[in-house]
Amino acid sequence: MKQSDLLIFNSKGIYCPKAQVYIDPWRPVNNAIITHGHSDHARFGHKKYLTHHSNIPIIRHRLGEINVQGIGWNEPILINGVKFSLHPAGHIIGSSQVRVEYKGEVWVFTGDYKTEDDGVCTPYELIKCHTMITECTFGLPAFKWKPQATVFEEINAWWKSNKEEGKTSILFGYTLGKAQRILKHLDPSIGKIYTHGAVENMTSVLRPQLEMPKTHLISKETEGKEIRGNMVVAPTSAHGSPWMRKMVPFETGTCSGWMAFRGARSRRATDKGFVLSDHCDWQGLLQSIKASEATRVICTHGYTDIFSKYLREIGYDASIENTDYEGEKEDSSATENSQLA
Repeated sequence: MKQSDLLIFNSKGIYCPKAQVYIDPWRPVNNAIITHGHSDHARFGHKKYLTHHSNIPIIRHRLGEINVQGIGWNEPILINGVKFSLHPAGHIIGSSQVRVEYKGEVWVFTGDYKTEDDGVCTPYELIKCHTMITECTFGLPAFKWKPQATVFEEINAWWKSNKEEGKTSILFGYTLGKAQRILKHLDPSIGKIYTHGAVENMTSVLRPQLEMPKTHLISKETEGKEIRGNMVVAPTSAHGSPWMRKMVPFETGTCSGWMAFRGARSRRATDKGFVLSDHCDWQGLLQSIKASEATRVICTHGYTDIFSKYLREIGYDASIENTDYEGEKEDSSATENSQLA
């Protein structure tokens, strides 16, 4: 990158020198714009935080009483002559893309994003720009998502089948984002929905913003016979833990984009894999880039080598920048309050 670029990458994060502001910095800074609440993007230690209103309850729940300012979608804020605005990323609740404009030059940092409307978070918004900084977590042609409705038909059919066999269904997904997406689209006519403490806590934070089904927290007092035949939503960190003993007999399922890879289910020792990601697949990435009309693309976290090489082959000025973002991995905060059950 050139030092004259509107956004540069340094040891602390993605930096706008003209505004002296960082976007999703991974080391403590004075001024941070935060795209969403996952722990690799929203970190403790910054003096001032700027994020979308709907993300404030999430990051305060995780980071404590931070100095945070909230703004709405498409609400411009001018910092030292640079115009910033937040736009829906469609990744999880409150997730934003950051549009940065200075003297007619427009950059967009997508953060993590997906283009399918999941019925939970504000859908992805296309932004025209000159330079696009994009994730490529699933930047391989092998990743091609089914429509969400099809996946949830499979999940609810699996639950119903397990119930008929007298088994409890345990479904694993991220505490923030994936768990709420799962809860939203489960069929409560099949049975009750139980939750791990970490899922219940995060969902409680988000209930004021979301219409969610009734859930039942699994506590130490919860008996196995109460749970049998019903659905349990839990973080992947709970898999294989003593917490699961009271649920025998059970079947386990994992919701992740990685389930598209042959062998991923057996490596995670789960009975069923459902391909459900909160990130774009290969076509989603390419379609977003093309629609943005960007000529320059900077690839971060994911299959950066393969994806950027392909972009160069089809005519883009594409490069790679390293970050401390992790893409779709277990969110470290998912273990919070796991001792509740």
